[in-house]
Amino acid sequence: MFDSLIGRERPVGWVLQFWPVAATAFVSSLAATALCKKTAIRLGLVDRPDNVIKTHNGPVAYLGGVGMLVGLAIGILVGLVVLRGDASFSQELRWLLGILAGAAVACSVGLADDILDLRPWQKMLGQLLPAAVLLGVGITPNLQQVAKPLGLALSGEVEAVLDALIVAFFVLGATNSLNLLDGLDGLCAGATAISAAAMLVLATHLATWGFSDSGDPVRIVICLALAGGVCGFLPFNRHPARIFMGDAGSTLLGFVVAAMMILFAEKAPRWWLASITVFGLPILDTATTVVRRLLNRHPLFVSDRGHIYDQMIDRGIPLRRTVVICYVLAGLYAAIGLTMSQIRTRYAAIVYLLVFVTSTMIVWRKGYLRMEGLHGAGRVKPSATKPHGRE
Repeated sequence: MFDSLIGRERPVGWVLQFWPVAATAFVSSLAATALCKKTAIRLGLVDRPDNVIKTHNGPVAYLGGVGMLVGLAIGILVGLVVLRGDASFSQELRWLLGILAGAAVACSVGLADDILDLRPWQKMLGQLLPAAVLLGVGITPNLQQVAKPLGLALSGEVEAVLDALIVAFFVLGATNSLNLLDGLDGLCAGATAISAAAMLVLATHLATWGFSDSGDPVRIVICLALAGGVCGFLPFNRHPARIFMGDAGSTLLGFVVAAMMILFAEKAPRWWLASITVFGLPILDTATTVVRRLLNRHPLFVSDRGHIYDQMIDRGIPLRRTVVICYVLAGLYAAIGLTMSQIRTRYAAIVYLLVFVTSTMIVWRKGYLRMEGLHGAGRVKPSATKPHGRE
């Protein structure tokens, strides 16, 4: 099954030319996050505990998302320097700068929410702005590749409408999924780093086969810049966190991951499905949260302590171990996505369905859909944990 893992169009060494992207993104994010921590404390931009949802000890600085944005931006700019003179440079430039612009908008919207506490509709409307940027630079799924095997014909107008809806859905879905996952020190950042690493493996595979002249280098650069930016932030965010990413960070990361998933939909749908599966942990937690709140008639947009990771802690699992378990789950979904990318789509779809059914059964059998009381499932134990859920 894996005999075609490495293609013959480009050597794996071709990817190594982009190593400065990850290195500069990491160093820049590390330095910028340290500066953002000091700035946030000086300006009073801190997350204060409420002993209900936010049970960390004392005020903790925000602005971690800004530090990651700096790392991502410098990594992308270094990537453009590496790519200068490339035959497809004009399109690579448009896509990379488009993603960078969308990331800046996404981070700004999240930062506004951190400071002003936007209403849910205002927040979602703001999250549509970076989605519009992707549409503006032409980063859309190739729906013809999906419609053709099904014998469907899409007119230009219908395809344009579907493109807009799908891009908006992915951006909204990914940003809010990571926002919901950002509830324990190091959890969201670490899970995103795992997804970025898996997407890098997938992007490397496609690049060695010469999948796309412009798409291949863009995917490599974005994966490396994202991984470097997140890893530069993570040392400050691991327990006990000295800085939080806030909505600025989760919205930023969600947008970039959404852009990556859409880039994997450039041609054959198997890569798109694989990239979605790689993002499985945030999807699982979001789906569980939505279903749980609906079943228990709890408002969808009211924070609670009933997320999967919260319930693990409420059941006596220490915070650090809970985060490790979630990392393992993220790695498992990543491994499934990468493995299924190497088999025919029709067979992979069966496995994806089995993964969905199995995940659903485990969530149900383990009681993660139950909710007791207003603020979550099970009893909150502030003395045992330091989570900082911010939805």
